[in-house]
Amino acid sequence: MINILALLVVEYLVPGFRLTNIETVVVTAIVIGAVNTFIRPVLQVIAFPISILTLGIFAFLINVSLLWFVSYIVPGFYINSFLTAAVASIVLSLVSAFLHKLARD
Repeated sequence: MINILALLVVEYLVPGFRLTNIETVVVTAIVIGAVNTFIRPVLQVIAFPISILTLGIFAFLINVSLLWFVSYIVPGFYINSFLTAAVASIVLSLVSAFLHKLARD
């Protein structure tokens, strides 16, 4: 539920980040969760040396690329550009962390 709410907040705040309906939001939240659970850790382990050399910027680029990838595989979820994906990734992380903190308290 927190990820669904976070996606809705990001859609409201970031121009070029669009979800067409509530079913798309739910599917997108599930796919992002699966990608973050299974694919992202593998990519980050493989890219760990590059991430160290770039002081973590490459790890951020992996997160942005995965978010943009999800927009290609989920119908009804659109991100206009890589820059939009970068901003959305930052906002999504911040909003999600805030909502998880609220849920714990």
